[in-house]
Amino acid sequence: MKTRKIVIACDSFKGSLSSSQVGQACHMGITDAATDLGIDIATDIITLGDGGEGTLHALMDALQASPRSVSVLGPLGDPVNAVYGLTPDGLCAVIEMAAASGINLVQAHKRDAMKASSYGTGQMILHAMHAGAQSILIGIGGSATTDGGMGMLQALGYRFYDSHNHLLDGSGEALSSIHRIDTDNVDPRLHKLHITCACDVNNPLYGANGAARIFAPQKGATPEMVAALDRGLRNYAAVSAHTPGHDLSHLPGSGAAGGVGFALRTFLNAKLIPGIQLVLDAIDFDRHLIEADLVITGEGRLDRQTSMGKAPSGVLLRAAKHSIPVIAIAGSIDPDIDFHAAGFAAVFPILQQACTLQQALDPQSAARNVRNTVRNIIHSINL
Repeated sequence: MKTRKIVIACDSFKGSLSSSQVGQACHMGITDAATDLGIDIATDIITLGDGGEGTLHALMDALQASPRSVSVLGPLGDPVNAVYGLTPDGLCAVIEMAAASGINLVQAHKRDAMKASSYGTGQMILHAMHAGAQSILIGIGGSATTDGGMGMLQALGYRFYDSHNHLLDGSGEALSSIHRIDTDNVDPRLHKLHITCACDVNNPLYGANGAARIFAPQKGATPEMVAALDRGLRNYAAVSAHTPGHDLSHLPGSGAAGGVGFALRTFLNAKLIPGIQLVLDAIDFDRHLIEADLVITGEGRLDRQTSMGKAPSGVLLRAAKHSIPVIAIAGSIDPDIDFHAAGFAAVFPILQQACTLQQALDPQSAARNVRNTVRNIIHSINL
Protein backbone atom coordinates (compact mmCIF):
# COMPACT_ATOMS: atom_id res chain seq x y z
CA MET A 1 0.00 0.00 0.00
CA LYS A 2 1.33 3.42 -0.95
CA THR A 3 2.43 5.69 1.88
CA ARG A 4 0.42 8.90 1.80
CA LYS A 5 2.03 12.22 2.64
CA ILE A 6 0.32 15.06 4.50
CA VAL A 7 1.98 18.43 4.97
CA ILE A 8 0.94 20.20 8.17
CA ALA A 9 1.48 23.97 7.94
CA CYS A 10 -0.53 25.85 10.56
CA ASP A 11 -0.06 29.26 12.09
CA SER A 12 -0.40 29.67 15.85
CA PHE A 13 -3.82 29.72 17.48
CA LYS A 14 -3.24 33.05 19.20
CA GLY A 15 -3.56 32.96 22.96
CA SER A 16 -3.73 29.19 23.00
CA LEU A 17 -1.27 27.11 20.94
CA SER A 18 1.96 27.88 19.13
CA SER A 19 2.40 26.84 15.50
CA SER A 20 4.50 23.83 16.51
CA GLN A 21 1.94 22.77 19.13
CA VAL A 22 -0.87 22.90 16.56
CA GLY A 23 1.32 20.89 14.21
CA GLN A 24 1.98 18.21 16.81
CA ALA A 25 -1.72 17.93 17.64
CA CYS A 26 -2.52 17.54 13.93
CA HIS A 27 0.17 14.86 13.64
CA MET A 28 -1.33 12.94 16.55
CA GLY A 29 -4.80 13.11 15.00
CA ILE A 30 -3.43 11.80 11.70
CA THR A 31 -1.58 9.00 13.51
CA ASP A 32 -4.78 8.05 15.35
CA ALA A 33 -6.73 7.85 12.09
CA ALA A 34 -3.97 5.95 10.29
CA THR A 35 -4.01 3.33 13.07
CA ASP A 36 -7.81 3.13 12.96
CA LEU A 37 -7.86 2.68 9.19
CA GLY A 38 -4.77 0.54 8.85
CA ILE A 39 -3.10 2.87 6.37
CA ASP A 40 0.37 4.37 6.22
CA ILE A 41 0.59 8.19 6.40
CA ALA A 42 3.78 10.24 6.62
CA THR A 43 3.53 13.76 7.99
CA ASP A 44 5.73 16.79 7.39
CA ILE A 45 5.22 19.38 10.13
CA ILE A 46 6.18 22.96 9.24
CA THR A 47 6.28 25.79 11.76
CA LEU A 48 4.71 28.96 10.36
CA GLY A 49 4.26 32.64 11.09
CA ASP A 50 3.09 35.48 8.87
CA GLY A 51 5.14 38.39 10.19
CA GLY A 52 3.47 38.71 13.56
CA GLU A 53 3.60 36.62 16.70
CA GLY A 54 5.55 33.40 16.21
CA THR A 55 7.35 34.42 13.03
CA LEU A 56 10.74 34.57 14.75
CA HIS A 57 10.45 31.00 16.03
CA ALA A 58 9.10 29.76 12.69
CA LEU A 59 12.07 31.17 10.82
CA MET A 60 14.57 30.07 13.45
CA ASP A 61 13.26 26.51 13.24
CA ALA A 62 13.33 26.52 9.46
CA LEU A 63 16.78 28.07 9.16
CA GLN A 64 18.24 26.20 12.15
CA ALA A 65 19.17 29.56 13.62
CA SER A 66 20.60 29.74 17.10
CA PRO A 67 19.29 32.32 19.59
CA ARG A 68 21.32 35.41 20.39
CA SER A 69 20.43 37.62 23.35
CA VAL A 70 21.11 41.34 23.60
CA SER A 71 20.14 43.99 26.15
CA VAL A 72 18.37 46.88 24.41
CA LEU A 73 16.13 49.79 25.29
CA GLY A 74 12.43 48.99 25.26
CA PRO A 75 9.73 51.26 23.81
CA LEU A 76 9.79 53.62 26.79
CA GLY A 77 13.50 53.33 27.57
CA ASP A 78 13.46 50.47 30.04
CA PRO A 79 16.09 47.72 29.58
CA VAL A 80 14.79 44.71 27.65
CA ASN A 81 16.47 41.39 27.00
CA ALA A 82 15.73 40.80 23.32
CA VAL A 83 16.38 37.57 21.44
CA TYR A 84 17.03 37.17 17.73
CA GLY A 85 18.26 34.29 15.60
CA LEU A 86 21.51 33.80 13.71
CA THR A 87 21.93 31.10 11.04
CA PRO A 88 24.71 28.50 11.45
CA ASP A 89 26.95 30.30 8.95
CA GLY A 90 26.44 33.58 10.83
CA LEU A 91 25.44 35.41 7.67
CA CYS A 92 21.69 35.85 8.22
CA ALA A 93 19.87 37.23 11.25
CA VAL A 94 16.19 36.76 12.03
CA ILE A 95 14.70 39.63 14.01
CA GLU A 96 11.26 40.28 15.43
CA MET A 97 10.70 43.96 16.15
CA ALA A 98 8.24 43.10 18.92
CA ALA A 99 11.10 41.58 20.94
CA ALA A 100 12.59 45.05 21.43
CA SER A 101 9.86 47.56 20.60
CA GLY A 102 6.66 45.56 21.00
CA ILE A 103 3.40 46.77 22.44
CA ASN A 104 3.39 43.62 24.57
CA LEU A 105 6.34 45.11 26.49
CA VAL A 106 4.28 48.03 27.76
CA GLN A 107 1.41 47.74 30.23
CA ALA A 108 -1.84 49.05 28.75
CA HIS A 109 -2.10 52.04 31.09
CA LYS A 110 1.49 53.10 30.31
CA ARG A 111 1.28 53.09 26.51
CA ASP A 112 2.40 56.40 25.03
CA ALA A 113 2.62 56.76 21.26
CA MET A 114 4.27 60.17 21.60
CA LYS A 115 7.23 58.93 23.66
CA ALA A 116 7.60 55.33 22.46
CA SER A 117 10.73 54.73 20.41
CA SER A 118 11.97 52.00 18.05
CA TYR A 119 15.55 52.55 19.27
CA GLY A 120 15.83 48.99 20.60
CA THR A 121 15.04 47.56 17.17
CA GLY A 122 17.98 49.50 15.76
CA GLN A 123 20.18 48.12 18.53
CA MET A 124 19.20 44.57 17.54
CA ILE A 125 20.08 45.25 13.89
CA LEU A 126 23.40 46.75 14.94
CA HIS A 127 24.20 43.79 17.19
CA ALA A 128 23.41 41.33 14.40
CA MET A 129 25.58 43.25 11.98
CA HIS A 130 28.48 43.24 14.44
CA ALA A 131 27.97 39.47 14.81
CA GLY A 132 28.66 39.13 11.09
CA ALA A 133 25.18 39.13 9.57
CA GLN A 134 25.08 40.29 5.97
CA SER A 135 21.35 39.87 5.55
CA ILE A 136 18.42 40.32 7.90
CA LEU A 137 14.89 38.96 7.87
CA ILE A 138 12.75 41.19 10.08
CA GLY A 139 9.12 40.99 11.14
CA ILE A 140 7.69 44.33 12.22
CA GLY A 141 4.27 43.35 13.59
CA GLY A 142 3.08 44.28 17.08
CA SER A 143 5.02 47.50 17.62
CA ALA A 144 4.33 50.02 20.38
CA THR A 145 5.74 52.91 18.35
CA THR A 146 4.68 55.70 15.99
CA ASP A 147 8.09 57.31 15.55
CA GLY A 148 8.50 56.63 11.84
CA GLY A 149 11.46 54.39 12.64
CA MET A 150 13.33 57.49 13.80
CA GLY A 151 14.53 55.76 16.98
CA MET A 152 15.72 52.72 15.04
CA LEU A 153 17.70 54.93 12.66
CA GLN A 154 19.17 56.89 15.58
CA ALA A 155 20.57 53.64 17.04
CA LEU A 156 22.16 52.96 13.64
CA GLY A 157 23.99 56.29 13.58
CA TYR A 158 21.54 58.70 11.97
CA ARG A 159 21.23 62.04 13.74
CA PHE A 160 18.12 64.23 13.70
CA TYR A 161 18.30 67.98 14.43
CA ASP A 162 15.71 70.70 14.87
CA SER A 163 15.85 74.20 13.34
CA HIS A 164 18.08 75.38 16.21
CA ASN A 165 20.54 72.56 15.54
CA HIS A 166 19.56 70.75 18.74
CA LEU A 167 19.86 66.95 18.66
CA LEU A 168 16.45 65.26 18.87
CA ASP A 169 15.58 61.96 20.52
CA GLY A 170 13.90 59.22 18.49
CA SER A 171 10.25 59.43 19.47
CA GLY A 172 6.86 60.30 18.03
CA GLU A 173 6.75 63.72 19.60
CA ALA A 174 10.08 64.68 17.99
CA LEU A 175 8.83 64.09 14.43
CA SER A 176 7.40 67.58 14.00
CA SER A 177 10.69 69.19 15.01
CA ILE A 178 12.96 67.46 12.49
CA HIS A 179 14.75 70.02 10.32
CA ARG A 180 17.88 68.19 9.26
CA ILE A 181 19.17 64.60 9.11
CA ASP A 182 22.89 63.91 9.48
CA THR A 183 24.36 60.65 8.17
CA ASP A 184 28.06 61.18 9.05
CA ASN A 185 27.98 58.59 11.86
CA VAL A 186 26.18 55.85 9.93
CA ASP A 187 28.15 52.60 9.75
CA PRO A 188 29.04 52.06 6.05
CA ARG A 189 28.31 48.34 6.46
CA LEU A 190 24.62 49.25 6.64
CA HIS A 191 24.64 50.15 2.97
CA LYS A 192 25.70 46.58 2.11
CA LEU A 193 23.21 44.95 4.47
CA HIS A 194 20.41 43.11 2.67
CA ILE A 195 17.16 43.54 4.61
CA THR A 196 13.89 41.78 3.84
CA CYS A 197 10.93 42.93 5.89
CA ALA A 198 7.76 40.99 6.61
CA CYS A 199 4.98 43.54 6.19
CA ASP A 200 1.29 42.71 6.11
CA VAL A 201 -0.33 46.15 6.01
CA ASN A 202 -0.70 48.44 3.00
CA ASN A 203 -0.98 51.76 4.82
CA PRO A 204 1.03 54.79 3.68
CA LEU A 205 3.10 56.75 6.17
CA TYR A 206 0.59 59.52 6.83
CA GLY A 207 -2.90 60.70 5.94
CA ALA A 208 -6.37 59.26 6.49
CA ASN A 209 -5.06 55.69 6.24
CA GLY A 210 -1.61 56.44 7.62
CA ALA A 211 0.30 55.06 10.58
CA ALA A 212 -0.97 57.60 13.10
CA ARG A 213 -4.67 57.66 12.26
CA ILE A 214 -5.08 53.91 11.86
CA PHE A 215 -2.73 52.43 14.45
CA ALA A 216 -1.72 55.06 17.02
CA PRO A 217 -4.97 54.95 19.06
CA GLN A 218 -4.27 51.35 20.09
CA LYS A 219 -0.80 52.47 21.15
CA GLY A 220 -2.10 55.02 23.66
CA ALA A 221 -2.70 58.06 21.45
CA THR A 222 -5.59 60.46 22.08
CA PRO A 223 -7.27 62.17 19.09
CA GLU A 224 -5.06 65.22 19.69
CA MET A 225 -1.95 63.02 19.75
CA VAL A 226 -3.04 61.29 16.54
CA ALA A 227 -3.31 64.65 14.77
CA ALA A 228 0.11 65.73 16.09
CA LEU A 229 1.72 62.46 15.08
CA ASP A 230 0.25 62.66 11.59
CA ARG A 231 1.63 66.20 11.18
CA GLY A 232 4.97 64.96 12.46
CA LEU A 233 5.08 62.08 10.00
CA ARG A 234 4.32 64.49 7.13
CA ASN A 235 7.23 66.68 8.22
CA TYR A 236 9.48 63.65 8.62
CA ALA A 237 8.68 62.51 5.09
CA ALA A 238 9.37 65.97 3.66
CA VAL A 239 12.75 66.28 5.39
CA SER A 240 13.68 62.68 4.60
CA ALA A 241 13.08 63.29 0.89
CA HIS A 242 16.13 65.58 0.88
CA THR A 243 18.45 63.02 2.51
CA PRO A 244 18.16 59.83 0.42
CA GLY A 245 16.76 61.88 -2.46
CA HIS A 246 13.33 60.26 -2.81
CA ASP A 247 9.96 60.21 -1.05
CA LEU A 248 8.51 56.74 -0.48
CA SER A 249 5.99 57.76 2.16
CA HIS A 250 3.02 57.06 -0.12
CA LEU A 251 3.99 53.48 -0.92
CA PRO A 252 1.93 50.64 0.58
CA GLY A 253 3.54 49.40 3.78
CA SER A 254 5.36 52.63 4.64
CA GLY A 255 2.96 53.10 7.55
CA ALA A 256 3.69 49.65 8.99
CA ALA A 257 4.88 49.52 12.61
CA GLY A 258 4.30 53.23 13.11
CA GLY A 259 6.43 54.13 10.09
CA VAL A 260 9.27 51.66 10.55
CA GLY A 261 8.33 50.29 7.13
CA PHE A 262 9.08 53.73 5.68
CA ALA A 263 12.43 54.00 7.48
CA LEU A 264 13.57 50.52 6.44
CA ARG A 265 12.62 51.14 2.84
CA THR A 266 13.87 54.74 2.55
CA PHE A 267 17.11 54.67 4.52
CA LEU A 268 18.12 50.99 4.53
CA ASN A 269 16.87 49.99 1.07
CA ALA A 270 14.83 47.14 2.54
CA LYS A 271 12.47 45.01 0.52
CA LEU A 272 8.96 44.80 1.99
CA ILE A 273 6.99 41.65 1.22
CA PRO A 274 3.98 39.91 2.81
CA GLY A 275 5.07 38.06 5.92
CA ILE A 276 3.82 34.65 4.87
CA GLN A 277 5.68 34.94 1.56
CA LEU A 278 8.90 35.71 3.42
CA VAL A 279 8.45 32.68 5.66
CA LEU A 280 7.45 30.29 2.88
CA ASP A 281 10.39 31.38 0.75
CA ALA A 282 12.82 31.12 3.67
CA ILE A 283 11.78 27.56 4.48
CA ASP A 284 11.60 26.53 0.80
CA PHE A 285 7.99 25.50 1.30
CA ASP A 286 7.46 24.26 -2.26
CA ARG A 287 10.09 21.58 -1.67
CA HIS A 288 7.96 20.18 1.16
CA LEU A 289 5.01 19.89 -1.21
CA ILE A 290 6.75 17.34 -3.43
CA GLU A 291 4.65 14.14 -3.55
CA ALA A 292 2.20 15.52 -0.96
CA ASP A 293 -1.38 14.23 -1.12
CA LEU A 294 -2.91 16.79 1.23
CA VAL A 295 -2.06 19.97 3.11
CA ILE A 296 -3.64 20.86 6.45
CA THR A 297 -3.35 24.51 7.47
CA GLY A 298 -5.11 26.74 9.96
CA GLU A 299 -5.09 29.61 12.42
CA GLY A 300 -7.06 30.79 15.43
CA ARG A 301 -9.85 32.34 13.37
CA LEU A 302 -10.66 32.09 9.69
CA ASP A 303 -12.28 35.35 8.58
CA ARG A 304 -12.01 38.16 6.04
CA GLN A 305 -8.39 38.80 7.05
CA THR A 306 -7.46 35.23 6.09
CA SER A 307 -7.56 36.06 2.39
CA MET A 308 -5.51 39.23 2.90
CA GLY A 309 -2.09 37.69 3.31
CA LYS A 310 -2.51 35.54 6.41
CA ALA A 311 -0.74 32.20 6.70
CA PRO A 312 -3.54 29.87 5.47
CA SER A 313 -4.04 31.87 2.27
CA GLY A 314 -0.31 31.86 1.58
CA VAL A 315 -0.19 28.09 2.05
CA LEU A 316 -3.26 27.67 -0.18
CA LEU A 317 -1.72 29.66 -3.04
CA ARG A 318 1.49 27.61 -2.96
CA ALA A 319 -0.34 24.28 -2.79
CA ALA A 320 -2.71 25.28 -5.60
CA LYS A 321 0.25 25.58 -7.97
CA HIS A 322 0.86 21.87 -7.40
CA SER A 323 -2.86 20.95 -7.50
CA ILE A 324 -2.72 19.72 -3.89
CA PRO A 325 -5.98 20.03 -1.90
CA VAL A 326 -5.86 22.16 1.24
CA ILE A 327 -8.05 21.69 4.32
CA ALA A 328 -8.11 24.43 6.96
CA ILE A 329 -8.93 24.18 10.65
CA ALA A 330 -9.58 27.02 13.09
CA GLY A 331 -10.87 27.83 16.52
CA SER A 332 -13.72 29.73 14.88
CA ILE A 333 -14.85 30.43 11.32
CA ASP A 334 -16.67 33.47 9.94
CA PRO A 335 -19.92 32.02 8.49
CA ASP A 336 -20.26 34.90 6.02
CA ILE A 337 -17.09 34.03 4.10
CA ASP A 338 -17.18 31.41 1.34
CA PHE A 339 -13.88 29.64 1.92
CA HIS A 340 -14.69 27.01 -0.69
CA ALA A 341 -14.86 29.73 -3.34
CA ALA A 342 -11.47 30.93 -2.09
CA GLY A 343 -10.02 27.54 -2.97
CA PHE A 344 -10.03 25.53 0.26
CA ALA A 345 -11.21 21.95 -0.15
CA ALA A 346 -12.92 22.21 3.24
CA VAL A 347 -12.77 24.19 6.47
CA PHE A 348 -13.45 22.84 9.96
CA PRO A 349 -13.93 24.55 13.33
CA ILE A 350 -12.25 22.54 16.08
CA LEU A 351 -14.67 23.19 18.95
CA GLN A 352 -16.42 19.99 20.01
CA GLN A 353 -19.06 21.52 22.26
CA ALA A 354 -20.38 24.82 23.58
CA CYS A 355 -17.87 26.39 25.99
CA THR A 356 -16.56 29.68 27.34
CA LEU A 357 -13.77 31.59 25.62
CA GLN A 358 -11.47 30.69 28.50
CA GLN A 359 -12.22 26.99 27.99
CA ALA A 360 -11.69 27.30 24.23
CA LEU A 361 -8.29 28.91 24.73
CA ASP A 362 -7.09 26.39 27.30
CA PRO A 363 -4.01 24.84 25.65
CA GLN A 364 -4.81 21.25 26.67
CA SER A 365 -8.40 21.53 25.48
CA ALA A 366 -7.37 23.23 22.24
CA ALA A 367 -4.75 20.56 21.49
CA ARG A 368 -7.29 17.80 22.16
CA ASN A 369 -9.83 19.52 19.91
CA VAL A 370 -7.29 19.87 17.09
CA ARG A 371 -6.31 16.22 17.42
CA ASN A 372 -9.91 14.97 17.38
CA THR A 373 -10.89 17.22 14.47
CA VAL A 374 -7.98 16.11 12.30
CA ARG A 375 -8.63 12.46 13.17
CA ASN A 376 -12.20 12.89 11.94
CA ILE A 377 -11.00 14.67 8.79
CA ILE A 378 -8.74 11.78 7.83
CA HIS A 379 -11.54 9.29 8.56
CA SER A 380 -13.90 11.24 6.33
CA ILE A 381 -11.60 11.29 3.31
CA ASN A 382 -10.02 7.87 4.01
CA LEU A 383 -6.73 8.34 2.18
